[in-house]
Amino acid sequence: MKKLFAVLGDPIGHSMSPIMLNDILSFYEIDAHYHPFHVRRDELETAVKGLKAIGISGFNITIPHKSTIIPFLDEIDELALSIGAVNTVVNENGKFIGYNTDGYGFIKGLNPYISSFSDKKVLVIGAGGAARAIYFTMAKMKPLAMDIANRTVLKAQELIDACPYESNSKALSLEEAELYLNEYDVVIQTTMIGMYPKISETPISLKLLKSQSLVCDIIYNPLETQFLMEARQKGATVQNGIEMFVYQGALAFEKWTGIFPDVKRMRENVLQQLGGVKC
Repeated sequence: MKKLFAVLGDPIGHSMSPIMLNDILSFYEIDAHYHPFHVRRDELETAVKGLKAIGISGFNITIPHKSTIIPFLDEIDELALSIGAVNTVVNENGKFIGYNTDGYGFIKGLNPYISSFSDKKVLVIGAGGAARAIYFTMAKMKPLAMDIANRTVLKAQELIDACPYESNSKALSLEEAELYLNEYDVVIQTTMIGMYPKISETPISLKLLKSQSLVCDIIYNPLETQFLMEARQKGATVQNGIEMFVYQGALAFEKWTGIFPDVKRMRENVLQQLGGVKC
C-alpha cells in the first residue's frame, strides 16, 4: 500500500518541500507520496485527527502551526518540547511523535566548516522561533560562548533563561553586537531582515567582522542577502539558508524511512526551484 507523507501550513502553496521530498522518495524507489495540505489554525486539531485516521506515515509542520500542534500529538521529543516547536511528526504504531529537526538541520549544514564548537564563540542575531531552535540545539554542543543579539534585549535574555542546557551566554543589543563583532567565530542571522522584497536591509553593521568568521543567514530568497554579500566582501566564509532547509528535510526523511538521503540531490532540486523565484 502506498505510504503518505505531508506538510501542513497556512499558507502552503509556496513550500518547496513537496517537490524536494517526492523526488527523493522516487530516487530511493519508496512507494509513497508527499502532499501539501493547506490547514487553517482553527482546523488543525481536526486535520491531525484525520491524518491519524487514514494512517499517514509522517508529516512536517510549518508556519504557523509549529507550536500550536503540540497539544494534538501523543508524545514530544525532549528537545522539541524545550524549544516549544515541532516541525516533524512520525507515526510510530499509531502514536504521533513530534520532533524538531530545524536546529540539527542547521548544525548539519555547518559540518564542512566546523567539526567542534568547543573552541568557538558564536553570535546569534534574533530571538524568534528559528533562533530558539538553533540556540537550544547548539547549546547541547557546548560552544565556548554563544551570545544572542536582539532589538529587544529582554527577549534575548528570556530565550537564554529558557534554555534547559547550560551555556555561556550574554544577551546583547544590536549596537553592542556591532561593537564586539570581532570576537565571534560564527555569526548566525536568524531574522527575516533582508528577505525579498526588502533586500537592501541588514540587521547589524559588519564593519568590525573578522575575515576568518563563518557568517550564516537562514534566508534563501535572495540566495545572497545584503548581509552575506557584505560578509563575503570582508573575507568571511558565508552560508545561506538552503543548507538548513535541505538538512531539516533530510533528517525528517531519515526519521520516516531510516535512510539518510542524498542531500546533494536535494540541494540541487531546491536551487532549481529557486531559479523561478524573484531574487
